[in-house]
Amino acid sequence: MTPAPIRILGIDPGLRNTGWGVIEAQGSRLSFIACGRLRPDVRLDMGERLRQLHEGLMSVIADHTPQEAAIEETFVNRDPQSALKLGQARGVALTAPALAGLAIAEYAANLVKKTVVGAGHADKTQVQMMVRVLLPLSAATSADAADALAVAICHAQHRALREAVG
Repeated sequence: MTPAPIRILGIDPGLRNTGWGVIEAQGSRLSFIACGRLRPDVRLDMGERLRQLHEGLMSVIADHTPQEAAIEETFVNRDPQSALKLGQARGVALTAPALAGLAIAEYAANLVKKTVVGAGHADKTQVQMMVRVLLPLSAATSADAADALAVAICHAQHRALREAVG
């Protein structure tokens, strides 16, 4: 029996650029649904930028009705101020799908790269190329959107493994 399709929202959080991608997984078959990038106005104060991220993600969720979300874990930066700002954006990226009732999974960047490319230290170009191979109809015009699709692909692969074992 073929498993029911599931829609997955992948999120690559960032304060300047938050990538998002929606795919549908049915067993090992993946289909591209949509992707894009949210770009809060850098001239606004932090609270307004975070509000823009939240509203953007809630709009993506309303438009594409995913059942699950996958978020890339934050790479710890040496600059504490940058890490704190990224953490705030990541908090919004976790909160929006939680408020929508979606199950949320988090994946380390190296695991996402290893799952999609086969190498945990792949560069952004390699990730973008493999996303195009795995989702030939994808329209990822930015690295952020491609990274978000990669997170969604990673989740689809790992959830399928959990279901096969469980």
